Amino acid sequence: MNYMDYPRAVRAEELFKEGFNCAQAVFLAFNDLYDVDFDTAAKLSSPFGGGMGRLREVCGAVSGMFMALGAIYGYEDPKATTAKKELYATVQGFAAKFKDENGSIICREIFAEGATDTKPQATVRDEKFYKSRPCVEFVKTAAGILEEYINAN
Repeated sequence: MNYMDYPRAVRAEELFKEGFNCAQAVFLAFNDLYDVDFDTAAKLSSPFGGGMGRLREVCGAVSGMFMALGAIYGYEDPKATTAKKELYATVQGFAAKFKDENGSIICREIFAEGATDTKPQATVRDEKFYKSRPCVEFVKTAAGILEEYINAN
């Protein structure tokens, strides 16, 4: 799906291109909707880039989407079983939608080049990076899925 008409998806892309990792880009695109300042939100989401610290596990864009979902719609009461069930169902629906559009929610499965590189250093962000990596599309997709949900609810 094309999420270019979704302002937060566009904002997530801009944040990613500024140098924020995939999780940060998505989480920060929704920063005005939850009560955490921008810098703290950037720090909280920073470990999730590259499929969790470049482990290539759950895509950082997906993690950022889930973090923003929780910050906006999450529950605080540990005994709120109905709220927990509803949130988990929404998470599973988001994961299924992302997977339908991209083939997986696992970082190493959704992009081949460099997907086995788990060295703990960030990849240089240059023109070649943006041409060879689909990450910016994953960021837009994750932000678009959440934005679509917010618009409907």
